[in-house]
Amino acid sequence: MRLFALIGLMGVSALHATTFYVTIAGLGGEPEYEQRFSGWAKDIDKALKAAPDGKVETLYGAAATRDAIRAALARFAKDAKAQDALVVMLIGHGAFDGVEYKVNLPGPDLSAGELASLLDRVPATRQLVVNMTSCSGGAIDVLRKENRVLVSATKTGTEKNATVFARYWAEALSDPAADADKNETVSALEAFRYADQKTTKFYETQKRIATEHALLEDTGKGEGVRAPSAENGEGMLASAFPLLRLGSNASAAANPQKLKLLEQKEQLEQQIDRLKYQKAAMPSEDYKRQLSQLLVQLAKTQAELDQ
Repeated sequence: MRLFALIGLMGVSALHATTFYVTIAGLGGEPEYEQRFSGWAKDIDKALKAAPDGKVETLYGAAATRDAIRAALARFAKDAKAQDALVVMLIGHGAFDGVEYKVNLPGPDLSAGELASLLDRVPATRQLVVNMTSCSGGAIDVLRKENRVLVSATKTGTEKNATVFARYWAEALSDPAADADKNETVSALEAFRYADQKTTKFYETQKRIATEHALLEDTGKGEGVRAPSAENGEGMLASAFPLLRLGSNASAAANPQKLKLLEQKEQLEQQIDRLKYQKAAMPSEDYKRQLSQLLVQLAKTQAELDQ
């Protein structure tokens, strides 16, 4: 119940919020990887800059240094407010020695511990960290925190091969198919599922043994799971985290007269998601009644938005 209450507060705090995005493409080590990592970062940057309510910083190539990351997050720490959201996306090679994870950068690398400290200084209540590097599973224990959604491209720090998860995460921000519920907003959970499914299909199509297995953790105390669901309790915060608005939602976000209705719509959608997680513990009739009420309110709100 504490988690349900927390999500409710998140919905309220999302009002008139700004999302701060920082994408970091680390050291490639060779031209093929340098081009690949920078290209994915640029694709993400392009998709995010189309959003009307976000602040975007993208670092790649020689610019993606530890000092530059510190400076970007320091600016966000100064500008962000509690009701805002922070999204940090890491692309590239990672390393894990059994104790400490680091993302490979030009010059000194950045450890998971230092990244966690930088994130803690940003007042934004809602945070999402998408670590798409090799060995990224080794950072979960250090980065895990209540009210922070974590995505890692690998399930452990020992999956050391270069990953392709970032390719499909970038696709999720431009492919309408990622919006699985067709509400014109791609949530963190939808992007995770899209990228994970595409990654799995990549290895199957290439007839290769998968060397990366993405995880999601958003309870602040778990190890991360492959398939977030109501049964394992993972994914509820991620489902309520709007990563990117599309179509009419993006237009509404840029229109002060429609923004309040859009926020009301998103809160109703989050309430429906929470209710689905509670379904197993509720009498069937109560679930149906509450779901029906929420769907009616959602339909009315959508009708007003469409006018």
